[in-house]
Amino acid sequence: MDAAMNSAIDPASTRRAGCSRRRFLTALCLAAIGRHAHAVTESSPLPARFDPARDAARDLQTALQMARATRRRVLAEVGGEWCTWCHIMDRFFTANPDLAKIRDANFIVLRINFSKENKNEAFLARWPKVAGYPHLFVLDANGRLLHSQDTSALEATKDYDPAAFRKFLVDWAPR
Repeated sequence: MDAAMNSAIDPASTRRAGCSRRRFLTALCLAAIGRHAHAVTESSPLPARFDPARDAARDLQTALQMARATRRRVLAEVGGEWCTWCHIMDRFFTANPDLAKIRDANFIVLRINFSKENKNEAFLARWPKVAGYPHLFVLDANGRLLHSQDTSALEATKDYDPAAFRKFLVDWAPR
């Protein structure tokens, strides 16, 4: 028998080929899952950034639907792309994945734009006046305001205080 025919019958080469095939299929599945997970994030109906063109009332209704379906609360973050502390908060949650996990397990995050282009004054009039940005409102799944949080109370020098933010998230998580 020639070598090609021999390796096709040889059990050791068959195991190696099977293992190689399994690795390839595993890698292919992981790549597909990763791409799907990324697509789900990108196609979220809620804005990932503060967008003056968004309809805040429609976004709130979507967030409330999501909150009811997942038994979470809504964490409405009022701010803008111009807001330095809004970006610091984004970096804070990236740097503190344990806190991001607590936030995401308990809240639907809704970003509401406040900027020169769109102050969302009529929309924001339903809640207490905001003194600074970002500002957080905690809502139950029916849209009832539970808490208004001035984020300066969660700051620590030039960042946010992990212990203070953890306490806020745990205190206002659904029971």
